[in-house]
This record gives sequence, C-alpha cells and structure tokens, in this order.
Amino acid sequence: MKKKLLPLVISCVLASSLTSGLSVAKPALSNTSNSSSVSKEIWQDDRQAMDTFINELMAKMTLKEKIGQLDLQAGKGQLTGSYRNKNYAKQIKAGHLGAIFNTTGAKQTRMLQEIAVEETRLGIPLLFGYDTIHGFKTIFPLSLGEAASWDLEAIEKSARVSARESAAAGLHWTFAPMVDISRDPRWGRISEGAGEDVYLGNQVALARVKGFQGDDLSKPDTVMATAKHFAVYGAAEGGRDYNSTDVSERSLRSLYLPPFKALVDAGVATIMTAFNDLNGVPATGNDYLLNDILRDEWGFEGFVVTDYTAVEEMVDHGFAKDSKHAAELALNAGADMDMVGQNYFKHLEASVKEGKVSIETIDKSVRRILAMKYRLGLFEDPYRYSNEANEKRETLSKENLAAARDVARKSMVLLKNDNQTLPLAADLTSIALIGPLADSKADMIGSWAGRGDRKKQPVTVLEGLQAKLGDKVKINYAKGASYNYKGNTNKGFGAAMVAAKKSDVIVAVMGESEKMTGEASSRTSLTLPGNQLALLRELKKLRKPIVLVLMNGRPLNLNWADEKADAILETWYAGTMGGHAIADVLVGDYNPSGKLPMSFPRNVGQIPVYHSMKNTGRPFSEDLTGGARNYSSRYENLENTPLYAFGHGLSYTQFDYSDIELSSDTMTETSTIEAKVKVTNSGNYDGEEVVQLYIQDLVGSVTRPVKELKGFEKLMIKKGETKEVSFTISADDLAFYRRDMSYGAEAGEFKLYIGTASDNTQSASFSLTGS
Repeated sequence: MKKKLLPLVISCVLASSLTSGLSVAKPALSNTSNSSSVSKEIWQDDRQAMDTFINELMAKMTLKEKIGQLDLQAGKGQLTGSYRNKNYAKQIKAGHLGAIFNTTGAKQTRMLQEIAVEETRLGIPLLFGYDTIHGFKTIFPLSLGEAASWDLEAIEKSARVSARESAAAGLHWTFAPMVDISRDPRWGRISEGAGEDVYLGNQVALARVKGFQGDDLSKPDTVMATAKHFAVYGAAEGGRDYNSTDVSERSLRSLYLPPFKALVDAGVATIMTAFNDLNGVPATGNDYLLNDILRDEWGFEGFVVTDYTAVEEMVDHGFAKDSKHAAELALNAGADMDMVGQNYFKHLEASVKEGKVSIETIDKSVRRILAMKYRLGLFEDPYRYSNEANEKRETLSKENLAAARDVARKSMVLLKNDNQTLPLAADLTSIALIGPLADSKADMIGSWAGRGDRKKQPVTVLEGLQAKLGDKVKINYAKGASYNYKGNTNKGFGAAMVAAKKSDVIVAVMGESEKMTGEASSRTSLTLPGNQLALLRELKKLRKPIVLVLMNGRPLNLNWADEKADAILETWYAGTMGGHAIADVLVGDYNPSGKLPMSFPRNVGQIPVYHSMKNTGRPFSEDLTGGARNYSSRYENLENTPLYAFGHGLSYTQFDYSDIELSSDTMTETSTIEAKVKVTNSGNYDGEEVVQLYIQDLVGSVTRPVKELKGFEKLMIKKGETKEVSFTISADDLAFYRRDMSYGAEAGEFKLYIGTASDNTQSASFSLTGS
C-alpha cells in the first residue's frame, strides 16, 4: 500500500536552548530561511547602519583594494603547511590584504593592525584567524572525544574558554568546528568531528558555535566560527584524506548537509570549502554547493573561505587549466576568500578586464567580508582584541584549567569493566604503569592542539597518578613498548615485565601517536600500532588484572583487548589536564559517563559499520538450518555487529530502565506523543547516564534506517535514586527526504527505542496517521 505523504513544513528556527529533548525545535533542510532574523538576533547588528557604512566605504575602494580584501595570508608565527608569502607586510601597507592567520598574541596582532589602520589609504582593519580546534593554550580533549561526552553544556564551555583565550591573543576568527559526518575510522580527520550520527553531530556543532560566537559577536571575548568542510569531506573514498567523494542527492541532503544547515540558521559567521571533489566537481569551485544551496536556498549571509591552497589544487584535480582559471571558477562559484594561494590577488584584475569575472561578483564577496568585520566591532575599535593585560589574565587561568579537567573526565568512555576492576581498589599497594603514552607530554594534547605547549604544560598519566596517590601507592613505571610502526622488537619488554611482576595491577597506557591522527593521517590498519599488542600478550601471561587506558583519535580494532583485558578506558587525547582527569576516573573520584559517538569495528573489513544502517532484501541472519548456505547479508568469518556500538559506554554503577510509557500509540501531523521512561541508579556510585531515543520508520517510500537517533538527555542520578525522562515526538522527528525528494513525514507504523546504547534498548510502537 502506498503511504500517505503528509504536507509537513519543517521549522528552521533554532532553539533558544541547546537542550537535547525532542520538545526543542531542531533545524531541518527546507527552502525557507531565517537569515534576516539571524542578522539581528545572533549578530546583534543594525543592518541599515551597517549597509550605509559599507556602501560609503566600497565607493572609495579601488579594484585592487577590493581584491585585497579577498586574500588571506599566513603571517609570522606557527606555519600550517609550507606556504608563506614573505611580502605580506608590504601587502598590508598597500591596503591589499584582508586577513592573516597564524599570527597570534596581543602585541603581534596590534602591530600589524596598526599598519593596516594607520598607514593605509582607507584604514580597513585586518581579520586575524587561527585553527583553535579544541583549545588555544588550554587544550581540551580532541573534538571526537568531546563529542563522546554527549554533554552539550561541557562542549559549549570548552568552546567558550577557547574563544576567550583566542580573543585575548588578538584573534577574531577560528577555523572550527569541523562538522563533517564520517563513518570511516581510517580517515585521520575523523578526530576533528563528532562521529557518525547526524543528530548528535548537529547538537555538538551548535554547542561549539554558541561557545565560540556567544550571544553577541561584537563582544571582544567572542570569535567568528567556521563550519567546515563544505561538503562531504568525511566521505573520502577509502578513508584516504583529500580523496574523491560521490554521493546521491538523498545522501547529500540527509547525511552530510544537515550540520551545515543547522549552523547557518544559528548564525555561523563563515564556512570553509572542502578539499575533495563532490560528484566530479571540486567543492571550492562547486556552484551548486556554494551558490544554489548555501546562498540561494539557505540564505547564508556570512562569507566563504577556501581551505589551504584549495583554489590552485583544482588544477591538480584536472578541473582548472591553470591558477587563473581556478581563481575564476572559485570566485564565480561563491568562494569569497582565498586562503594562502594568492590566486585572487594575482589574477582577478585581469579576469575582470577580460569579462570572466564581474565587478558585481567581486563586490558581493567584499561586502560579505566587510560586514563580518563590522559585526566584530573592528571599524569602531580595531584594537579591541589586542589587549596584553587581558591576554596575560586569560591565558591558562586556573578557571580554564579546571574546565579542561572537567571536560576531559566527561569525555572518557568505559568500554569494558569485568569484575569491577575499575575503579582501582582503595587497598592497592602498587601499580605497574606501562606503555609509550603513560608519560608522554607531547602526545597528551593530541593533534591540532593550537598553541598548546607539548613540553612542559600537559599533565601525563604518570604525573596525574603520582599527584593523586602520593606515597600511598608505589607506581612502577616502564615504557615497555613503542607505538612506532617499526617498533617490532621486544627491547623494552623486560623492564615492563619486572615492573608488572612486583605490582598488584597493570595499567597499560597505549594507543596512537598524536601524529597518527588528524589531517593526512589515514591508516589501513586500526590495530594498536608498533609492538604494543605484543607486550600486552606477554603481560597477560602474569595473570594479573590489566587495565588498558587508550589514547587515540579514531575507533580502533580492540578484539584482543576486549577478550583478554579486564577493563578498557577510552580517554582519546585528554588535553592539558588529561593526566589529572584520567587519574580521577581510574581511582573513582569521577564516575565515567561518556558514550561512543562512533561504532568501533571488529576490523577494517567491516567498514563502514554504523548504527543507522538499512536492512537489505535478505536481512542479516545467523541461522544455518540444515547446513544450508546462509544467503543473508553477513560475513562468512565475522559477526555483523560492531565490537562496541554507537552510544555504548559503561559506568561504575548500574542503571535500570522501566518499560516505556507512551501517552498514545497514535499521532497526527499536528499532534505529539510523549514517551516516558524511569531510570533507577541501583548501584553503589552516583553517576551520570545518557538516555538515548531512537526511532525506526518501518515502511517508507524509500528504504529507511533500522534505527535513527532522535534525542538524548544526560542526567545525574544519585545511587538509589530514580528519575523520569520524557521525550516529545512530533511529525518533525519523522521527516525525511521522500521518494520525490520532498521533505516531510509519511503516515505509517513506527518503532521507538529508549536505552543506554544503540544496541541496548527497549521498544514501543506507534503510528502516524494523515489526519
């Protein structure tokens, strides 16, 4: 029977609060836009006054000065990549440069800003940008780890601290958050995002932008955020960075674009193009993405910046014949600012004369960039961010370090805990602390760690345990193994075995080097690199409890550890205060509450494996009745399920769920259903639980996922306490891109799941009718 299509109009209004219950309106893709309200409510600008100011300024600008506003150069300081224009200071004096990145510090930024404002014809201030990804100098857990907290307040706090430190160092702009949805852990940049799920990705992205930009962009402790990478960068073929992507319009709309749309509605200031080509067209020159969808359909009012040298890379893509052609393609497609390559600066004057780029197109891009400078308050006071006293007061403050420790604890996921191995027993007399990451400051803060100090500031696990336990417990430390790919000898095993033999418990701190994660760090194997697994096998022979503490930027293959280790704690890269935070969890001063934002595969052959997969015409079955061949969707030699499912995460306590109570088993397009469940902490520790809601549309005009996350709530429940959690489901939560690509719900039957993980839920059924 053909399902009835409901004439649903999905609201694009951003909820005023980042709570996670379904009663909150959620952004959705549609042909409507609320950009005019965003301009006033999010950016707090007087649009008429701003337009008048910019019109008068642009009337005075030469073509060369306008093109200069479209140029972003790497200044003195930390170098990203290998590009740097040594003559950028001369370009500033000529009034031919719009923005600089990688120059930080109140003193340095003020010096360059004075040149731009006081020594040029028009005195247009510069923008200063930087890759503040998960912290500036106070480093928080890497982004995937923060997403594992499922704690939107904590994630917003992290971004708020990062914004304050960045702004105090003279910065106006961060190239974050990365909101690429990805389901391939081989891809190194998965560490920068929020994982595999659209709903969770939307909520995390919104929290980060709210933290960066605050409620008024003109306040000098805010920074402009950048939604990146637009679009589909997370779907790189083979998990190989920068690789091609080819997706359907339905996948584009359903999976990869929603986080960007959510942030456009939230007033994100800038968007960065992706390196990849999408369906044959590089994202940086993709008119459909940048003009048709981003500008015309969504009404985005900020500006678009390319990624690093992405304009000239279209030549290597085979899409542009030379850098001049690439510049024309990019600007005409809607990319307003060229990062580093100077393709616009070198070529656009000629392109205008030749009629290949119109002055109107250049003016649109210039206007967008000047508008953001205006909204930041830089025309009113260009030095408002460059305050050395504020920089000294804000950087690495006690409050910021305390926040980093708190967020780090919330990000950790207890993957396994047999026989209550954790928390460590109070009567322990000795611990064998073993592994290449147990005392590595450089690795502690992970990749893309801003201006974080890798030599002195980070607290290692050894230091954290020493500070926590003092003289009460003897810590026998041995590095033991190496995470290097060439680490295939047993050179350090002897010392590790000696340390383990004289200890009550083994705490092995292992994983990846921070250089194995992030950009250009794809892997074909997800096992523990080097000789770490070999050492674990030797330690297991001692028949002592083994606690594996992981540091990594992606899901790993942990099959051996899942079978043999007594406990596994996923800590990602926990940041500046990571050692203290890990010690807090190990000894039980903090009860772990994180949940996985990505499924952990059993091996790379399973990839992609994720919770919202679809059924096939021959669904998975392990039934081998009568010895017949099993023609279901399965592997011959491996289970279909992930090793650890999306949403998985244990606690030191026990949470018991009541049956689901529905207010009704029927709803219409204008009514709602309330789903309630009671959660009781029946264990011996106070703890936080993430209650997760999933919905399945049983029959659709196109095939539908077996389970989709539609809401969650993280709450503290004291031991012995019961709390009731309620979710309100409306037709909005059932909407999808239907067979004709209209967006809305369809009447039919649904299953609702509530539980502690995507693979640990209970269900109830309801129906959606057409009236």
